[in-house]
Amino acid sequence: MAALRAIIFDVDGTLADTEELHRWAFNKAFAEAGLDWHWSKALYGVLLGVTGGKERIAHFMRDHLHEDPGGLDIPALHKNKTAHYKRAMGRGDLPLRPGIERLIGEARDHNILCTIATTTSPANVIALVEACFEDRIEDIFPVIAAGDMVDHKKPAADVYQLALEQLNLPPAQCIALEDSRNGLLSAKGAGLSCLITKNEYTKGQDFSEAAAVLSDLGSLDAPARCYRGPLLPEGHVNIAYLQNLLVASLK
Repeated sequence: MAALRAIIFDVDGTLADTEELHRWAFNKAFAEAGLDWHWSKALYGVLLGVTGGKERIAHFMRDHLHEDPGGLDIPALHKNKTAHYKRAMGRGDLPLRPGIERLIGEARDHNILCTIATTTSPANVIALVEACFEDRIEDIFPVIAAGDMVDHKKPAADVYQLALEQLNLPPAQCIALEDSRNGLLSAKGAGLSCLITKNEYTKGQDFSEAAAVLSDLGSLDAPARCYRGPLLPEGHVNIAYLQNLLVASLK
């Protein structure tokens, strides 16, 4: 039987519902740059189909405004957006999604590694972890694979392949936690089993390839809802549940 050795977490929408904070930071940066752009919640939901903040801006200019992205210093604009995001995150008013802190604690108790595979920048990962956890980031997530470290962002498999290389583990000993179809395709492309926890932005997406689809990881007093895959005997995701998902996916 394959033993679970590592859990690979996506960040935005998986560890925490950060997308509204990202949207606010984009709009703040646009206003400061003198741009008359405003990304509504509905528009941002569409734009999230493009992974990576700089890529999202370029796509918006090209496909929505029909403008040449080369006419704007997108890296500088995105850098300012990231600065706004980090300052807002530093205020510490963004909670982790249900069950995240509990599952990470249980994984550490079982000597199972927790790592990150994300399209967001390392700076954003650090800002979230520093705001939401008491321990140092290297003690919680000793491996971080981020979008700027690879040639192709999700749904390409690159970032998960990088995480596996850094872990020096085969896909059969790891499981991915994601919230979006792009993330699911990325994880599956790297040979990983994937558990989905849907959120407001991704609830209508196709997750037919996932090992399980849940509302969240659940807590002791607020059971998660199961939309696909094995039911949760205890109402929340624990290491035993992930181990069973891993075994079932290898059959």
